[in-house]
Amino acid sequence: MNTTEQLLSAKLDQLLAVLERMAPPAPKPLQAESADTFVWEPSRLELAPVKKVNRVDLGLIHGVDHVRDQLVSNTERFARGLSANNVLLWGARGMGKSSLVKAAQASVNQTAEKPLKLIEIHREDINSLPVLMNLIKESDYRFILFCDDLSFDHDDTSYKSLKAALEGGVEGRPDNVIFYATSNRRHLMPREMIDNERSSAINPSEATEEKVSLSDRFGLWLGFHKCNQDDYLAMVDGYAAHYGFNYPVEKLHAEALEWSTTRGNRSGRVAWQYVQDLAGRLGISIHA
Repeated sequence: MNTTEQLLSAKLDQLLAVLERMAPPAPKPLQAESADTFVWEPSRLELAPVKKVNRVDLGLIHGVDHVRDQLVSNTERFARGLSANNVLLWGARGMGKSSLVKAAQASVNQTAEKPLKLIEIHREDINSLPVLMNLIKESDYRFILFCDDLSFDHDDTSYKSLKAALEGGVEGRPDNVIFYATSNRRHLMPREMIDNERSSAINPSEATEEKVSLSDRFGLWLGFHKCNQDDYLAMVDGYAAHYGFNYPVEKLHAEALEWSTTRGNRSGRVAWQYVQDLAGRLGISIHA
């Protein structure tokens, strides 16, 4: 081999090495039995098992009884192989939307014949949904795909991947997959974005139809609203009873109300933050 051929061969080897680095990795074999909860990692095309899930017991979620029962019922039907809806949990922050999803899965799994799997997909990875669904569609397990704090901003087109994954496409959504999402926005996009597009459109009713129709792909909408004082105190009382606090009720309520006033909000998150503070002052170790 002469010098020219050697140089050409070296260049070809370098080119092949670059192409190998650019090629997407092969999906790793699905090991759904390794855990009940996973996080989707699209860069490695794998489901990372979560050994210790940050969740609270379903019985500790107060003030949202109606939507809690609706979500659990929908989840139970899905786990049994019956018809169930994609779910959008929307509304006030800190009212336990994401906690309820994780708690519902754990509650259903206590009686399910086969564990229901929960896969968290991050908002920025929505475009990889088709890859994820293709990976799990042949599994014997049933999966909840869960996206927390889902929303879309102006010029964001990744919502199209979600629309196709939920209902569209030739294959449609696999029978063993359902999608749960939480958001502060009912239509998953800012109100000013809707108003701006309507005001500048020739046909305002069609201007935002494509984006607003995304929320229509969720058959079940569960609204979470700011809680009143009684519901807030019920949350605090529930935590205190669960962790066995020996603390005067009058003092507990007075401190909890003062705590919420300093935060400018009453919610499940604020109640939990107060309980954490109180537990620390009482020398009690608690875990969510």
